[in-house]
Amino acid sequence: MAKPASSNVFQFKQFAIAQDRCAMKVGTDGILLAAWARVGEVRQILDIGTGTGLIALMLAQRQTQAQVIGIEIDEGAAEQARDNVAASPFADRVEIIQRSIQDYTPTAAGTFDLIVSNPPFFTGGVISEQEGRANVRHTVKLSHQDLLRSVQRLLAPAGSFCLVLPWLEGLRFMELAKSYQLYTWQKIKVSPSPEKSPNRLLLSLRKTPPPGDMPEDGALSIYARGGADSPRSAAYQELTADFFIR
Repeated sequence: MAKPASSNVFQFKQFAIAQDRCAMKVGTDGILLAAWARVGEVRQILDIGTGTGLIALMLAQRQTQAQVIGIEIDEGAAEQARDNVAASPFADRVEIIQRSIQDYTPTAAGTFDLIVSNPPFFTGGVISEQEGRANVRHTVKLSHQDLLRSVQRLLAPAGSFCLVLPWLEGLRFMELAKSYQLYTWQKIKVSPSPEKSPNRLLLSLRKTPPPGDMPEDGALSIYARGGADSPRSAAYQELTADFFIR
């Protein structure tokens, strides 16, 4: 197999992510989710729609006692994720399965302490001509209803389900999740910079309703000011310090 060009490889401190065979590349959403999700003492982790394997590998780095399964429906992406895992220090604890989560759910042997997903988020509109990227970004192969059904079945009673979504889709998802007995315990409003409105939500859901003063709210800005040409915010740098090479 040809080695991917260096421009298609994202180097982190402890592992590298090749991404030339994946429709969706390494991005801020996945990095944020994997760095933010609370790992605590979790031992079984499921990453739904693992793509390059980025989130699975970040979580394996953060929780050294955990076994991680990454589910990926796309054959090329699953193969790339396996290669990324095999080249990492966590190959003995991370497994990539090429399958839809809908097919995997009935066959799963047990439940998971933590489930994470950077899921499809466009529920309408015109699909782009780039079919691979479109299928990842639209709820074509994984509706939010199917995702919630699988999470309800696979999440341990005291487990957490963490995901990242655009602002409006995240608000809708919180309401939809209640009908599947999944309740928001924490939400973080993510904005490009302090002076801009939030455009993402980081969510943590559980099977039991939170206490009366929940969910716990928070805010995070990616950049210190302005936009992509400004420095990353101190909070973002602190959150991702174990991963980025400075």
